[in-house]
Amino acid sequence: MNKLLKLLVLLPAILFFITGVRWLVTPADIAPNVGLTPAEGLGLSTQVGDLTSFFLTLASCMMIALITERRSWYYPPMMLLAIASLSRIMAWLLHDATLAIRPITVEVVVVLILWLASRRLPQEG
Repeated sequence: MNKLLKLLVLLPAILFFITGVRWLVTPADIAPNVGLTPAEGLGLSTQVGDLTSFFLTLASCMMIALITERRSWYYPPMMLLAIASLSRIMAWLLHDATLAIRPITVEVVVVLILWLASRRLPQEG
């Protein structure tokens, strides 16, 4: 069971890492995948800086959690993803944004995986 759980943490960590690197290297290619038009100037700087840092922080914390087996490393990615999904819902409720069901579902599922991993995998005591 623990090997499967580690794999369930590792797979999104790898995908988040790839996404972060893609934002850094080819933002024009990845922006449409998340419903964005690549901006110019300061807007592009914001897109690249914020989204690269978001995805690479997710991936880094998840990998550090797996390597160190320290429960505390699961909390930052859980918080980032939970806040992202809640913010998407608030954008829908308050700003007439499209309700992003698929991204919210992915975020919630990964939060649940990370929560379960934080309960079962760490060896700290």
